[in-house]
Amino acid sequence: MPPASPLTDLIERYLPPATEACPTFTENSRFEPIIDGVTYFTELAERMDALGPGDAVYIASYQADPHLDLTGRGVGEDGYRPFTDVLAEKAADGVDVRIVLSAAEYSGGTPWLPVGPFLANTLAARVIRAWKPSTRDTGPTLEDRVLLDWSGPLLGSNHQKLVVFSHDGVLTAYVGGLDLAPSRFDHSPHRRLRLGVHRWGWHDAAARLHGPAAARVRETFTFRWQNTAALPPRFIAKTLSPEYFHLSGGERIVINPPDAPLDVPPVPDQPEHPAEGTAIQVVRSYRPWRLYRERRWLHRMRRANVVRAGIQEVYHAMATAIGAAERYIYLEDQYFHEAPGGDPRFQLYGGLRAAARRGVKVILVGSGRKDPADGGSSTVRPVITHDLRRRVLDLLPAADRRNVVMYRIDNLTVHTKLMLVDDVFASIGSANFFSRSMVGTDSEITSTFVTTGDLVRDLRVKLWAEHLRTDLNDQLSPSLADLDTALGIWRREWLPPGRPPETWRRPGLPAGFAPTEFALTPARYSPAVLRRERRKH
Repeated sequence: MPPASPLTDLIERYLPPATEACPTFTENSRFEPIIDGVTYFTELAERMDALGPGDAVYIASYQADPHLDLTGRGVGEDGYRPFTDVLAEKAADGVDVRIVLSAAEYSGGTPWLPVGPFLANTLAARVIRAWKPSTRDTGPTLEDRVLLDWSGPLLGSNHQKLVVFSHDGVLTAYVGGLDLAPSRFDHSPHRRLRLGVHRWGWHDAAARLHGPAAARVRETFTFRWQNTAALPPRFIAKTLSPEYFHLSGGERIVINPPDAPLDVPPVPDQPEHPAEGTAIQVVRSYRPWRLYRERRWLHRMRRANVVRAGIQEVYHAMATAIGAAERYIYLEDQYFHEAPGGDPRFQLYGGLRAAARRGVKVILVGSGRKDPADGGSSTVRPVITHDLRRRVLDLLPAADRRNVVMYRIDNLTVHTKLMLVDDVFASIGSANFFSRSMVGTDSEITSTFVTTGDLVRDLRVKLWAEHLRTDLNDQLSPSLADLDTALGIWRREWLPPGRPPETWRRPGLPAGFAPTEFALTPARYSPAVLRRERRKH
């Protein structure tokens, strides 16, 4: 038997086995990472502008602000135009526009009052449905093209963030953590936004997919649209109309238009996009759920793609990659702690703990504090989370504990849901690290990727340079590309044996830098934990 190719070896080690429901796209699809919102929104704006009759754009989002200008302009600025106006114009011209927004789940027969992002989405849906394009002499064009998805577990949300464009039948899909909200329009060095009087930023990521992998994202949207369109009108209370959301002031908003089309045009066969030495999986999370079983809606339920068994593809993808890690695991995430709705069977802390025991370097990066020089107090305390301490560090011998570091990035919300492993594996999507995303309490979609080439390494170099708050140049790039040198940035003892501790400064990193000066604050045990530890000893 001939030896396996390098790519085959990576697929077998870092990706879970392919199935009919979750195929592996080998060397026929492209995966292109996008870091931060300015690039992402600018691309969406360009692709929306290019849409013509017969084209399509499909959006599923946890949040969407109908007044968002994708070029970053604010209300009143020259050239300001919300994306809703662009979509209304395109729909008038014959573009198939469809949007699915997350809504609160069934509330057990009591009057439903939307709150938080669900209230915002309810109001956004009303605004988008009623929008008349400013460039066309027509009425609303999106009346039956915006649906509110209230399916799923009571404690969960429909958290998937995806956008799919079809230009002349060729698909381009985006999967990531970015909602359609103005606060996401930011980029390095993250000095554009303010939180009160203090500097503040938003760090996020998405993946652009071409080829058959993009068709997989399109199929996921079709699932969401058909499921939502087939949902029965909610039974809220006998005294209230089930076709409406009832707001606290007595106002009623239509849940979903009764004439919304159930079917979505079939996915056209996609041309392959040759990508030598690469493989992609698009993975999802859904928790089992059931509709309110009122007999008169059974005929609609039979038409719905109801999730009955649950899907945990994201968990299996993450667990497989963590289990295969040999050199490092790098994670950026909004949460490194559990939340209601999770499931201990789908926690990933054990995988991190086992990796640290093998000598794998585990690097966790999360949101950080305001700059004390600005006179502000911390927004996120630079401490190690309780779950990370209790489920990983406290269960490791002292020597293995040194293989795990956690950093907070000052003045920044880290909203990325990203993992890199060994410079050969990357995942970018909507799924947070906690188990409620893994089990599907929050429905999720994530793109995973392996390569024999340099794409993951180059993404790591770009991310680490951004967090160093320094520009890549001919001196710095080789230093960060060399994994032995770059790992020493996070903890000097991670340098190879025999290399002097200061060596990591010499190959081109700015002289005098130390990790605490990189806008990266090392997370420590909280003072209360330190006091307990001192009492023990």
